Amino acid sequence: MPGSKAGELERKEQILSAAFTVATREGLEGLTIRRVATEAGLSHGLVPFHFESKDRLLAALLDRLFASTGAFEVGPEILRLESPLERLLALLRQEMARLTSDRAGIQLFFDFWHMGTRHPRIRAKMRAELKRYREAFSPMVEQVLQADPRRFADVSPDGLAAVVVSFIKGSAVQSVIDPEGFDVAQFTVAANALLSELGESSA
Repeated sequence: MPGSKAGELERKEQILSAAFTVATREGLEGLTIRRVATEAGLSHGLVPFHFESKDRLLAALLDRLFASTGAFEVGPEILRLESPLERLLALLRQEMARLTSDRAGIQLFFDFWHMGTRHPRIRAKMRAELKRYREAFSPMVEQVLQADPRRFADVSPDGLAAVVVSFIKGSAVQSVIDPEGFDVAQFTVAANALLSELGESSA
């Protein structure tokens, strides 16, 4: 029945929210069914009832993390910019600011990456997500290359997308390593200057 289905989805979301809280507080190694149930205010048996096992709960938590950290929108303020390169740099700034503002999510992302060194299924999911995120930049990257082929001579769409994502993920890493000292505005200015210098030197 629709009502029971909606209730099941709400309960799963309740469990996943609790799992996120436990994982960011205790780390993935400290995430247990009992701790998640306690955090959610549910009986111990309800967590495996909805997710069957800890591995399935972890997979669902990883998917939830991807939905929050991997999805981005190119808003009208970016689309209004005339230059394809300006649009790409604006998106780069947006993504660096967005990801570095969610340090708990980024810390959990890297915790999953570490777990993936021992769990092939987690590693495969992480690699697939990183590939999907990089490919999401393809339309804008291709516009940049088409608009200024001389400046970006011998640069492939995949190569430029990889550079952009490296700046974004690099800023996320720095925000986790040095949360107090990291300045996303300064990082963005330096990234823009470096990209502009590289572009001018290749012209």
